[in-house]
Amino acid sequence: MFSITDDGPVRWLTIDNPARRNAIPPDQWGALADLFQDFGASEQRALVITGAGDDFCSGADLVAGFALQGGPTLLYEAMRPLNRAARALYELGKPSVAAVDGVAVGAGMNLALGCDIVIASRRARFSEIFVRRGLVLDFGGIWLLPRRIGLARAKELALTGRIVNADDALRYGLAAEVVDPEDLRRRAAEVAAELAAGAPQAQRTVKLGLDHSFEMSFDEALEYEAQAQAQCLSSEDVIEGVQAFLEKRPPRFSGK
Repeated sequence: MFSITDDGPVRWLTIDNPARRNAIPPDQWGALADLFQDFGASEQRALVITGAGDDFCSGADLVAGFALQGGPTLLYEAMRPLNRAARALYELGKPSVAAVDGVAVGAGMNLALGCDIVIASRRARFSEIFVRRGLVLDFGGIWLLPRRIGLARAKELALTGRIVNADDALRYGLAAEVVDPEDLRRRAAEVAAELAAGAPQAQRTVKLGLDHSFEMSFDEALEYEAQAQAQCLSSEDVIEGVQAFLEKRPPRFSGK
């Protein structure tokens, strides 16, 4: 269902179910959560998530999902592995990139939005398709979507389930960049390499602060910055960053 390839400091995670547009069956969400945790504990510095073939991910495999029988209590329990995967991605202290080609719909769209940066091909299509199936957003979409694009636009996309093309995805803020399909992998690799070259402690602290910024007052944000900056200023990486600047060379951060 998933394949892993390490390219230097960058890990590539490919959703490998092209016959189903890379839909993820119910029994595979736990495996995805484990893969995110494995990356977090690895030496790799950045993660790229992509899909096999011509699509990113068409979300949960509803055909396989119909095997789930029972009342709300049983079905609630069945959501736990999916929620664990969403949380494992959210809790990563390292940067992540979604390389989106073709469809990214339902949980597949929110999997992409759970990454720090989305690079989309010109044939990418996004949809919070849930309402068209009588469902509500999952994989963190209720939280992720308004933070990406604002509440008004989030309501429009979530309540209609309409399909968003690559140009609109860029305009709305769903994607950071749109490239030709043949350039998608190369560009995602470039962005991931740039992220992998960053200072790990600083990146981890910035991610945490930004993820919680909507819940902070301005004074709380200043206090967070002061405490985080004090930690970074006492690290070996800040010494390396200054030295690299003075020597006019790229820094070699160790994460210490």
